[in-house]
Amino acid sequence: MSTKRPRIHTVLDLPLFEIVERLAKKDGHSLSEEAADLIREAVALREDRTLDLFAQARRKTFDSKKALTLEQLRKRLKAR
Repeated sequence: MSTKRPRIHTVLDLPLFEIVERLAKKDGHSLSEEAADLIREAVALREDRTLDLFAQARRKTFDSKKALTLEQLRKRLKAR
């Protein structure tokens, strides 16, 4: 079956291949579906890690004395 979706060809070490194969069988997926799911999960984890690092940096510069109250924020948002 032809598809227009992009493809990646990769080579795995046998132990990693066997893990992916086992997961695919357990989940009732093809190897391709399982690999795509695992890549999506890895990308999401990397994004989460990046956002966490960003948040940690922001926490270091946070000054509660300069922070807006909820009421001040609502007023600013309404003014737009």
